[in-house]
Amino acid sequence: MSVLKAVMRRKLRIGNLTVRFEDGVIETYGDGSGPEVRVYMTDAAAGKIALFPGLYLGEAYMDGGLVMERGTIWDLVEIAGRNLEGKRLGAQGPVADAIRSIKRRLQQWNDRNASRRNVAHHYDIGNQLYRTFLDDDMQYSCAYFARPDMTLEEAQAAKRAHIRAKLQLGPGQRVLDIGCGWGGLAIEIAREHGARVLGITLSKEQLVAAQQRAEAAGLSHLVEFKLIDYRDVEGPFDRIVSVGMFEHVGVPNYRAYFEAVRRLLKPDGVALVHSIGRRMGPALTQAWIQKYIFPGGYIPALSEVTPAVEKADLWITDVEILRLHYAETLRHWRERFVAHWDEMAELYDERFCRMWEFYLAFSELAFRYMGHMVFQMQLTRKTLTLPITRDYIHDAEHAESRPQAQVRQMRRIRGEVA
Repeated sequence: MSVLKAVMRRKLRIGNLTVRFEDGVIETYGDGSGPEVRVYMTDAAAGKIALFPGLYLGEAYMDGGLVMERGTIWDLVEIAGRNLEGKRLGAQGPVADAIRSIKRRLQQWNDRNASRRNVAHHYDIGNQLYRTFLDDDMQYSCAYFARPDMTLEEAQAAKRAHIRAKLQLGPGQRVLDIGCGWGGLAIEIAREHGARVLGITLSKEQLVAAQQRAEAAGLSHLVEFKLIDYRDVEGPFDRIVSVGMFEHVGVPNYRAYFEAVRRLLKPDGVALVHSIGRRMGPALTQAWIQKYIFPGGYIPALSEVTPAVEKADLWITDVEILRLHYAETLRHWRERFVAHWDEMAELYDERFCRMWEFYLAFSELAFRYMGHMVFQMQLTRKTLTLPITRDYIHDAEHAESRPQAQVRQMRRIRGEVA
């Protein structure tokens, strides 16, 4: 416990944190700025956190060894974020890099069987959980806050529109959605553009929900969903989109992933990969996240992604970095989840709720203070597949935002007007 106290005195220079230890000692940390955060900590929890905070802070909160007496777990981790912002964590140097590289390959092997197990661990735990905190369309990825006052529903709709604009979609195209989630984007592409869409997932619960949604929307003739690995799909496709799935691929499979994209994409096709990324270069998946939330998952640096794209002989025609959009998305999710705490505790238990709250809070921390972001990478096989300026993206979004233009577009798709 004395080790943890010494570390906290040295590291926590900003904020207003009071810790009541099991032996009755009360200590304060920080410069007193901001609202007071008070926690109670057992001796066992303090000892473990001092040994490996990346794993044991989350476990202590889950298991009751760390109890919030004033403020929330977000308030606590934000103090840590304010003190660690912009700092590299972990050992540096060639030896440390080599060790991390080996660990990454072991953690992220992600063959077909491992991928199915990892997906089931996170996604096949009940759709009711996700309905409590996601938007109405059940988009489980970064929203796009074109205006700061947007609701979560509006921002997720803006994200879908932004992606569709980058794909230059049209009637009759064949579209592949890799990691289709609960089917919202695939259904919207079919409805708004008259395209034929194949959505693939490894989650049995997502598959059933997506199929039901397509049928309820009257779009089963345009949208098909399958339980299949991206490596086993047969093409070709005019367009490929993947939102929030690349984080599950794993570094050892990046070349195979982009070679699959090239194989499945028609010569004049367009692909769009939307993924979380990290700005500080290759690292390891955070230990608590790896153990409890996303086994096999990894947030890549662009320096790890672009070599695989180059080896697959694809053009990177556009890269956009979304910085704080996911932080805002996670804030909405966290607030919605906490609002449904009693319902979730009854469905699961209190420990599960604390685990999920910590996951959402810690993820928000990563985007606000620890260098995480989202990148959207547009890919083609040919140089001249798309216009050479980005104006077409903005033009498509603006046209869609005008109700009359949207009605005319839908009438053209239905063949009602020339």
